[in-house]
Amino acid sequence: MTITLYEIGLYLLALALLFITPGPVWVALIARSLKNGFSGAWPLALGVAIGDVIWPVLALLTLGQLVAAHAVLLTGLKYVAVIVFAVMGVGLIIARVDRLQAPDQLTKAGFLPGFIAGLLVIIGNPKAILFYIGVLPGFFDVTRVTTLDIAIVGLVSAAVPFCGNIILALMLDRASQLIASQSARRRLNIVTGVVLFVVAGLIWIM
Repeated sequence: MTITLYEIGLYLLALALLFITPGPVWVALIARSLKNGFSGAWPLALGVAIGDVIWPVLALLTLGQLVAAHAVLLTGLKYVAVIVFAVMGVGLIIARVDRLQAPDQLTKAGFLPGFIAGLLVIIGNPKAILFYIGVLPGFFDVTRVTTLDIAIVGLVSAAVPFCGNIILALMLDRASQLIASQSARRRLNIVTGVVLFVVAGLIWIM
């Protein structure tokens, strides 16, 4: 294993910040919880977790090939990570908070519909691999990652949102009030945006 505990910790922090930013998964999870209870929410969380393993693993495998062919890309990709998190921070701070709605396809009852919905929310967004390609070099030295490192990154990438989604489903009353409140979401966006700036700064000095 070549990645350090500090690198993993910083990556965990970034994943946690990204998780607490309300998005399609939050909306679908809360909608399924309100309609079908916890039994309707956890299959979606499981589907999301599997998708969250696939994209970072594919990104690391792709990065290994890119860096092997064009070593100079590694330095540039580190600063891409800094820019991505800084821009995301600005975007969250200035973003208008609109009412979020879940498509009916994401709230069908049953284990299989919930699992497929969670998987499609993640797999159906091919931009995710570009995101990981852009940010992973900011956290890890992709020229030295081993199979074990890739497995750890994939598991961490899935574990953080999965645990968060399960906790979110279990704390439905509080979470649903938060996501329904535009003022609360606005405050959450500002705090998350500021901390993303901190993450960008930490990546810069690594």
